[in-house]
Amino acid sequence: MNPSVALGTLPPRARTTTDPVLTVVVPAYDAADCLARALDSLLGHDAAVEILVIDDGSTDGTAAVAQRYADQGLVRLIRQPNAGHGGAINTGIAHATGRYLKVVDADDWLDPQAFRAALDTLAVIEPVDLLVSNVVYEKTGKRRKHVVRYRNALPRARVFTWRQTRRMRARQYLMMHALIYRTDLLRDVGLRLPEHTFYVDSLYACVPLARVRTAYYLDVDLYRYFIGREGQSVQESVMVRRLDQQLRVNALLQEQLLRADVEHTDPRLRGHLVHYFRAICVVSSIIALSARTPEALADRDRMWARLRAEDPTLYRRVRRSAIGVLATLPGALGRRVSLLAYRAARRVIGFN
Repeated sequence: MNPSVALGTLPPRARTTTDPVLTVVVPAYDAADCLARALDSLLGHDAAVEILVIDDGSTDGTAAVAQRYADQGLVRLIRQPNAGHGGAINTGIAHATGRYLKVVDADDWLDPQAFRAALDTLAVIEPVDLLVSNVVYEKTGKRRKHVVRYRNALPRARVFTWRQTRRMRARQYLMMHALIYRTDLLRDVGLRLPEHTFYVDSLYACVPLARVRTAYYLDVDLYRYFIGREGQSVQESVMVRRLDQQLRVNALLQEQLLRADVEHTDPRLRGHLVHYFRAICVVSSIIALSARTPEALADRDRMWARLRAEDPTLYRRVRRSAIGVLATLPGALGRRVSLLAYRAARRVIGFN
């Protein structure tokens, strides 16, 4: 197991006029019951889209489902021994031929009309490092869907730099599902996500983001983020069992922020990165509280102590924010209030 985010430089690949506009990487592990829905939402765009299904050592019929699409020339199926979500994304980046790249998890899907708009936009705008679009939480049993939009923070329908952005609200952040990166940027960064580790989408969202200089916000509800699958990694009970992996990702994000070249990072970009990191610290704290064990509380305290020792300024920006204070209230009563506040927010917004 590689517990770190490896950064380096991959060999450049010469671009041609026949390259697809976009590569969609679909990491799939034991997803036979939902993969077809994801793939069907991506079809109908001919050579503009390359679809790579990465079968990550599935033990069910995932490969057979993907093979039916591959036999029709609709997708490329790549099978590999199980390496986890990060390992599947790594494989997708290595094999992509599209000018841009998006990750769509096998239990999620894209809105077809919004997808067409995204492809049309990518085909005509000047090259950018990043395209941002909206994310819809498709939570089972919730009639009103929460949508993450960025209208208040990002200029719409034009190429922009970080200096033209505004501060995001507490429940907004540039999550992986909102992002389409330029493929060569991912390769220039040399991103290689940890294998056999959950919650690496935070690293995918933040590590390349630190190198983004130009972006475009397309205000369409593109990504449909499904929540409700039994055993899904973002279920609270599952996250409690995998608290060690959440804390590992938390530590890796902190390491990346400490590595960031502050002198050459636009202050507003760094603000977005800190905003994301703050959210992940709060999630780690809440999951530790949910575990209700002395060991989990000790892990939480070590997380905060490490941040305070290694970067006191970042610690203050995270811990003393409104949500940082609410997630770390002292004493048994404070912990109870923190959990109640989290669960109230979960009911309102619809996340797990």
